[in-house]
Amino acid sequence: MAISIVRLGSPRAKGEGLRIGTVRRPPRGVPKADWASRDFYDVWLPSLAPSEALLKLGQSAETDAQWKTFERRYLAEMKDSDKSRLLDTLAALSHHGSFAVGCYCENEARCHRSVLRELLAQRGADIVTG
Repeated sequence: MAISIVRLGSPRAKGEGLRIGTVRRPPRGVPKADWASRDFYDVWLPSLAPSEALLKLGQSAETDAQWKTFERRYLAEMKDSDKSRLLDTLAALSHHGSFAVGCYCENEARCHRSVLRELLAQRGADIVTG
């Protein structure tokens, strides 16, 4: 039982469980009925996605300093009480079942899901490594 941090649209791992999309927008050109069968996500949770303006900042980050600015601002957004409680809930659920959270970005190191991984770990989540 644990949380997997995944790239949405990638093949599901055996035993991964429910896949949660922490993205601002649904996959382009994919009917809602096909989101799960095409390995995007079973449940859409945009509350944990960066705000629209911050998403643009993260996507345009070319330097480490620009990425650090994105990380700092995203962490500030996640301090919102509702978002913080949601992270606490996911961390607690990781000890009772397997599920995945993810985003579309190819490179996790330059994706908000890398920050989500840290936030969940700080809350004691059981996270799949590897």
